Amino acid sequence: MILHIASDNTKYIIYPFIDFVNQNFNKNEHFYILCSKEKDIKRFENAITKDIFTQTEFFIQEMKKAGKIILHGIWYDKLCEIYKKYPEFFNKTIWDAWGGDFYYERSELHRWFIKHVKHIITYIDGDYTFIKNQYNTNAKLIKSFMYPSNMYKDIRCPLIKKSKFYVQVGNSADPANNHLEVFKKIRRFKNIKVFCPLVYGDEIYKKKIIVEGKKIFKENFVAITKKMQFNKYIRYLSTIDIAIFNHKRQQAMGNTITLLGFGKKVYLRNDVTQWNFFNDLGIKVFCIDDIEISLLNESIKKKNIKKIKKHFSEENLKKRLKKIFDF
Repeated sequence: MILHIASDNTKYIIYPFIDFVNQNFNKNEHFYILCSKEKDIKRFENAITKDIFTQTEFFIQEMKKAGKIILHGIWYDKLCEIYKKYPEFFNKTIWDAWGGDFYYERSELHRWFIKHVKHIITYIDGDYTFIKNQYNTNAKLIKSFMYPSNMYKDIRCPLIKKSKFYVQVGNSADPANNHLEVFKKIRRFKNIKVFCPLVYGDEIYKKKIIVEGKKIFKENFVAITKKMQFNKYIRYLSTIDIAIFNHKRQQAMGNTITLLGFGKKVYLRNDVTQWNFFNDLGIKVFCIDDIEISLLNESIKKKNIKKIKKHFSEENLKKRLKKIFDF
């Protein structure tokens, strides 16, 4: 049995992952514990929710029984405490490294975990190098883009009549998006309509961005604050012309990959790990220091779509997951 441990707060990524694994592998070989205080979810036969703070013993017993443990992020010091008490769990653990796990300042217990973990999943070489250098770990790398949210989406972009360019800024209400810096850079453009997905993140920051967005762009500012079904959100992304991500660390990869797969123009900082990642794949992304409001030329657009389609295909994800599950 492979035990997966994740946070229920990441359900927008984890739920499609569970669906994908259940559809393409033997679901009886996978069991998911989603850390949450909420009641058990009914959607999956092989997934439950448990509170890691009050039901720690349940986690320990399931980890003891598991043949392999896959951690979808390290969300809680309580999880690290379990490994402190049972270091033998490291021998069967693979950590899928989320950006928030290692780029932010972490507790000593958290840092201890990363130093001692033996296998890390990431598909960005720069992130792996950062982890090794920052946390002095000898963990081995397993490369996989891991989640269906990172797959190429083969859908037709709806043709809609626009009088302005649709520009997406950021992907959440996390202050790491640095929205206001982008607003200052693009406020001079009169031919844009600005969209900001703000469903997840900090509520105070969200309100601030909405106030400033409306103040600067007026009726040409759209704050997305309500959760959408996954397919609806993907169709929304297909209407965007230009995306600007001002994160100072690797973030918003699902959005970025999807937009590039639609042939959209994407701006990033050139000092983040995904900048080199996309350039190494021959995928054209643009530097946030030189923003122009224009579409990709057809040659670059077709090349980007072809590269995304090849590298982030469903078949590729199946192969990489099989290697992890058989590891």
